[in-house]
Amino acid sequence: MGKMAVGALRVVLGVLLTGTLLVQVGMVWVLVTGADDESLPLTPLRVIVVLGMLAAQVALVSVWRLVTMVRRGTVFSHAAFRRVDAVIGAIVALSLLWFTVTAINAPGQREDPGVTVIMGGIGLAILGVALIVLVLRMLLAQAVARDVEASQMQAELDEVI
Repeated sequence: MGKMAVGALRVVLGVLLTGTLLVQVGMVWVLVTGADDESLPLTPLRVIVVLGMLAAQVALVSVWRLVTMVRRGTVFSHAAFRRVDAVIGAIVALSLLWFTVTAINAPGQREDPGVTVIMGGIGLAILGVALIVLVLRMLLAQAVARDVEASQMQAELDEVI
């Protein structure tokens, strides 16, 4: 992975992390102070947004650490599995939060249930992303196993020579 690509990815991750932190702080401020006098009770949705931002932050930090491992050439190790598992967990959490938003929104969509169906489809798509990352984790596991096998064979070959 080139330095330019790593740098660009780190800039994007940094901007996203900063943005999520700012939104999260704003939402928590409104929840704690009660500064918003909306007629619609938005507290459950604000709590869901704060939790969603937390899940996104977990994924962003995990990707940052995976990029660091790629740069160092240590991504094909067992330590990478924790980071990939954290990303999968964050995506599943985001999907569950989205399904919660869908359930909260559903009673207001009785006249047009298509919105609820579309929102449910988006939740399934988010779960699909988690499954894709799970498949990539399996590929990483195979690559780590092959790397260990190659190292053992190299050690045996070195002993013979």
